[in-house]
Amino acid sequence: QVQLVESGGGLVQAGGSLRLSCAASGGTFSSYSWGWFRQSPGKEREFVATISWSGASTYYDDSVEDRFTISKDDAKSTVYLQMTGLKPEDTAVYYCAAATYGSSWRPTNYEYWGQGTQVTVSS
Repeated sequence: QVQLVESGGGLVQAGGSLRLSCAASGGTFSSYSWGWFRQSPGKEREFVATISWSGASTYYDDSVEDRFTISKDDAKSTVYLQMTGLKPEDTAVYYCAAATYGSSWRPTNYEYWGQGTQVTVSS
């Protein structure tokens, strides 16, 4: 069983930056693919970014491409989401997730989820 704890959210002005972290425990970190998703009130959870188990492949939603960067540190069992050029529409609860069978944009591909961290971007 994998436990995930996100941190790093907060309130930031438009154009600002934040780095989210997701600390994992209870599993073999390097064997999982990882994803970041977000959910705002009244909307479904949506894909943000994913990174393969090897770290060699990353994929982003078009809305965050060139602004967000996903990365991971196997030695620290931590996944990161560096967010720059933040916009009010990026406001959401951000979740990290772990997948056993490959990275994907589909939430259903991920078996383990964190509790989320709130990101609020003011205009």
